[in-house]
Amino acid sequence: MSDAQSPATDPPPELVELRHSIDNIDAAVLHLLAERFKCTRKVGELKARLGLPPADPVREAQQIARLRSLAVTADLAPEFAEKFLNFLVKEVIRHHEIIRDGQA
Repeated sequence: MSDAQSPATDPPPELVELRHSIDNIDAAVLHLLAERFKCTRKVGELKARLGLPPADPVREAQQIARLRSLAVTADLAPEFAEKFLNFLVKEVIRHHEIIRDGQA
């Protein structure tokens, strides 16, 4: 390992700047996810009151198609967008089931 790559050496300013940008984006994404889950909690409460099931496969399919299309426009892999949405939907459904079952 050269001195330029040594862990004891400060990273180059460009790397520090890029990492700072990534940290800021991660914070923004986290805050947006928190807002999203506040909305989905309200959806879960409404579904529970109306006796609707926690999952909505038709809506989920529409969202997958929409996000895959947005991903292409954003130059992001559509497969990643779909995996990400599936992860979110699974968690939302779990929350809706908890609400429905009166555990929340």
